[in-house]
Amino acid sequence: MEEGGSTGGSGSDSSTSGSGGAQQRELERMAEVLVTGEQLRLRLHEEKVIKDRRHHLKTYPNCFVAKELIDWLIEHKEASDRETAIKLMQKLADRGIIHHVCDEHKEFKDVKLFYRFRKDDGTFPLDNEVKAFMRGQRLYEKLMAPENTLLQPREEEGVKYERTFMASEFLDWLVQEGEATTRKEAEQLCHRLMEHGIIQHVSNKHPFVDSNLLYQFRMNFRRRRRLMELLNEKSPSSQEAHDSPFCLRKQSHDNRKSTSFMSVSPSKEIKIVSAVRRSSMSSCGSSGYFSSSPTLSSSPPVLCNPKSVLKRPVTSEELLTPGAPYARKTFTIVGDAVGWGFVVRGSKPCHIQAVDPSGPAAAAGMKVCQFVVSVNGLNVLHVDYRTVSNLILTGPRTIVMEVMEELEC
Repeated sequence: MEEGGSTGGSGSDSSTSGSGGAQQRELERMAEVLVTGEQLRLRLHEEKVIKDRRHHLKTYPNCFVAKELIDWLIEHKEASDRETAIKLMQKLADRGIIHHVCDEHKEFKDVKLFYRFRKDDGTFPLDNEVKAFMRGQRLYEKLMAPENTLLQPREEEGVKYERTFMASEFLDWLVQEGEATTRKEAEQLCHRLMEHGIIQHVSNKHPFVDSNLLYQFRMNFRRRRRLMELLNEKSPSSQEAHDSPFCLRKQSHDNRKSTSFMSVSPSKEIKIVSAVRRSSMSSCGSSGYFSSSPTLSSSPPVLCNPKSVLKRPVTSEELLTPGAPYARKTFTIVGDAVGWGFVVRGSKPCHIQAVDPSGPAAAAGMKVCQFVVSVNGLNVLHVDYRTVSNLILTGPRTIVMEVMEELEC
């Protein structure tokens, strides 16, 4: 129903609205589980938890042992105890993400049974919702490629929004990319994406129209997810920072509650075993680190230019002054499939605006307020954060970064 299309509300209208809201929440939950499950699958493949296994002279390809996986989840702090781990995996089983290799056990059990992700054996059910979800994900990944410039900060009605696309330009792009054969077919695709909560008008005021109106992806397929989020029965509302390229908008109205991405103070110690982080869905972003749940809520979009974490402006000349109270540090950061786990902002010099506590950068020792001196041997003291971000995004998975940190920061 188009917003503002009716001034009065009958009982049937209210009922329809309530039904639509319930359907939307169910789509949110489905998308949350799908993306979280896929990230877990990729991590388990990378760490060889999923592999071919033999039992009674028969080989079962691409499977994992339930008991071993529970051990792994606890070891990697994805579950606090075995009971919680079982509940998490049962969520995936209930949604058809995983199943027993012979389909003899519907319940996930803490025993030496073989289970498999349905995506690894081609048995994942593709209903209309899943098809729309997968189509949206593919488009999102193509749009997020470094060479693609369709997603840009733009203004509408005096408000600036991040990562927007203009409806008419998006339709042109869909036809050019072969995602649709005609403009009409492309527009029909966009209507389906809106119906399934994958894209939206920036202020939720308009349906999809072939025009100069601005739209965004409501769903971020690259946000780093925690498996524990599956136990939250409410709509996905994990809070993400304004500056995070994991997210396109806030996940709730209260910035103080439950953040899945946090700035790490230079005074805090981050205890991580290894700088090589686990894998999840492949990702990159415009800010230098990369991606937790899809956002399907109708919460307001995040505006540009969040407040700097720096206490005062600092120039490159000040950093290079002999005897200046700054210490140089060098980090070697191995990105996982989600990225490197930090945000760069500022210009001449750039600074570390935020660090994902569970990401590779934090594990290597990176902290907020540090100034970026070089990336892979290239001096970046006199460029802006967009240039630095591009260097990282287009470079190798392993980056070597030199930073300067104020001694009394």
